[in-house]
Amino acid sequence: MGLQPLEFSDCYLDSPWFRERIRAHEAELEKTNKFIKELIKDGKSLIAATKNLSAAQRKFAHSLREFKFEFIGDAETDDERCIDASLHEFSNFLKNLEEQREIMALSVTETLIKPLERFRKEQLGAVKEEKKKYDKETEKNYSLLDKHLNMSAKKKETQLLEADNQVEQNRKHFYELSLEYVCKLQEIQERKKFEFVEPVLSFFQGMFTFYHQGYELAKDFNHYKMALQINIQNTRNRFEGTRSEVEELMNKIRRNPQEHKRANQFTMEGYLYVQEKRPAPFGSSWVKHYCMYKKETKKFTMIPFEHRSGGKIGEVEVFLLKYCTKRNTDTIDRRFCFDIEVVDRSVMPVTVQAWSEEDRNMWLEALDGKEAVFLTNLNKANAKRDGSAQLDKIGFTILRKCISAVETRGINDQGLYRVVGVSSKVQRLLNLLMDTKTCNEVDLENSMEWEVKTITSAMKQYLRSLPEPLMTYDLHGEFIIPVKSGSPESRVNGIHFLVHKLPEKNKEMLDILVKHLANVSNHAKKNLMTVANLGVVFGPTLMRPQEESVAALMDLKFQNIVVEILIENHDKIFQTLPDATLSEPISVSVSPPNAPPRQSRRQGQRNKRPVAVYNLCLELDDSDSLSPPKECTPTGSTDSLSSQSPTAAVPSSPPELEKNNLITESGDITDWAVNLPSQTHSSMVSWMNVQSSTAPTSVTPVPPSFSFPSPARETDRPAGCAVSRKARAVYPCEAEHSSELSFQIGAVFEDVHFSREPGWLEGTLNGKRGLIPQNYVQFL
Repeated sequence: MGLQPLEFSDCYLDSPWFRERIRAHEAELEKTNKFIKELIKDGKSLIAATKNLSAAQRKFAHSLREFKFEFIGDAETDDERCIDASLHEFSNFLKNLEEQREIMALSVTETLIKPLERFRKEQLGAVKEEKKKYDKETEKNYSLLDKHLNMSAKKKETQLLEADNQVEQNRKHFYELSLEYVCKLQEIQERKKFEFVEPVLSFFQGMFTFYHQGYELAKDFNHYKMALQINIQNTRNRFEGTRSEVEELMNKIRRNPQEHKRANQFTMEGYLYVQEKRPAPFGSSWVKHYCMYKKETKKFTMIPFEHRSGGKIGEVEVFLLKYCTKRNTDTIDRRFCFDIEVVDRSVMPVTVQAWSEEDRNMWLEALDGKEAVFLTNLNKANAKRDGSAQLDKIGFTILRKCISAVETRGINDQGLYRVVGVSSKVQRLLNLLMDTKTCNEVDLENSMEWEVKTITSAMKQYLRSLPEPLMTYDLHGEFIIPVKSGSPESRVNGIHFLVHKLPEKNKEMLDILVKHLANVSNHAKKNLMTVANLGVVFGPTLMRPQEESVAALMDLKFQNIVVEILIENHDKIFQTLPDATLSEPISVSVSPPNAPPRQSRRQGQRNKRPVAVYNLCLELDDSDSLSPPKECTPTGSTDSLSSQSPTAAVPSSPPELEKNNLITESGDITDWAVNLPSQTHSSMVSWMNVQSSTAPTSVTPVPPSFSFPSPARETDRPAGCAVSRKARAVYPCEAEHSSELSFQIGAVFEDVHFSREPGWLEGTLNGKRGLIPQNYVQFL
């Protein structure tokens, strides 16, 4: 049972049971007061813990932002660029989340702590003061009554009447105070139900708002997460393919290092120990030098280098060789030595020591001007691979028979071309197909003797066995260049142009194969072989560098992208001639010289959330906001990412940059370490930093910035966005995505209105509807 009500009539009786009821009410209020006091303390601890968590999250976000990935080679794929930018995106996500957490912490103070403190001070504190007065008046009333009753009856009548009046007045004052106190007690008991609970409700509302905003952030982050997963999966697939090739190269070099020395301008290079004589009685010392000799110019270069001293490079010494002489052990107390006589050296010959007898012999052959042993081996390594497979009539027959069998029997087999057959069966089938006597007798379409995986492996083995890859050694480097930078359209144009430079037989066979691969990718829902997966399988099969090296293998991922482009654009590349105006592949995106920057659509998608979630002030002091974000437009899981544009207009690194140039053509030493330009890894998308689209003075209607929807109603839009208008293009634009429109200066768009993506409009041109950069047009 709850507290008993305090009747006003009981104030006049002031019975023991009335006093018990009052004490019960007072005890309940005291318990409430202690509870609120403890709750305020816990609330402040919660705020402090929230601030500590927020500070730790912000520090974690800062650490993510500060880290930068480095890559091997001279360029990255679009997938790698997106992965590089992901840490910046994660950092932005955490910063957004922590901004909202700090807002929640502030709201706890305003909506919970202060109201409870005010209730405790103004209401419960007032009751305490009333209780003190009531207790004081009770003591005074009953003391006066006791004194009055103890008064002698023999007193004068006037004294007795005066005492009676005084007692009566005091009793009335006591009763009035008692009535007020009882009223106050019951009022506070009722008031605390809403005065106390309402702030707690506001606190939970603020907490729910925070979690809802976190949900909205996560929902907006979901599309980026899905795209990033595709980027990571594509990069992992390319890594697996590259790793197997690198391991194969490593094993080849392990078996015979001399056959796989890289071709360069030096006849011989390696470490030699050079004797440095000292004045008596110190004798001489032997110092390790990295030596390089160029036979054509007879220049011998020595660079002191000691691995154990931190790898510091000493002063370079270059001189012209006159001749060299082998030193026997009877003339010097060291093995593997020989003397070098130089042209412009007045002192005695330089005595050097090789690592072994074989190493000394190789140096002697090189320095005598004879053809070095390793050069012969190197020429063998660089020679075109001989094989029985040829690009002839029988080769076309093999390809057509295998393709026909695959499309008839196994087009929907999971892991098609990725699952390999038993090597002995594959070789036996390939031998039968390459034999003119048995080729026509092999029935691949109807015979169950040959599994589909055996047929696909035989076809790949045939292509790898060609003396030269299908896309040729000569054009290998040219095919790689367009996919390292530029817009999707310029990449396709570059590959289109180069395909038509292939020899006719190569182009014909490539056309047959790529058409088949496009058909395979159309069944990706069942066979799981997306365009990206086919690129991983056939990149190393159709393209190979002439010289096997780790640097060349780092371009394997770009070979995969070339194959992806071929598959995605088969009809255009093989059925139409390239644009005659293109004299060479276009490797970078061509933008109008005065065109304003284009707003990132992906950024706009993420910035469409209410301003309560995305606070612009967070990024205003961020140095990253000064550089335009990279664009990256990931496709679905069944598409490849070969057509993504890495940046808006700037290639990732200068293509003319040459690494490892230690010696110039004349043989002189240049800088040992090449300082590479710093890579600007700006964010793929910046959720917080909305780009200001500043147009030229002639384009006056373009606003300097874009506003977010109102936090109250997400569907609210600017007044002008609901009105369909016409607009004229003031700059040409090349579409970078299927949802965008390409247009030239003067194009007139119908039914134009604001898109939900900031910085973009939606309009119709020549019957096609799509997105238009807002700062490229002028409203009519």
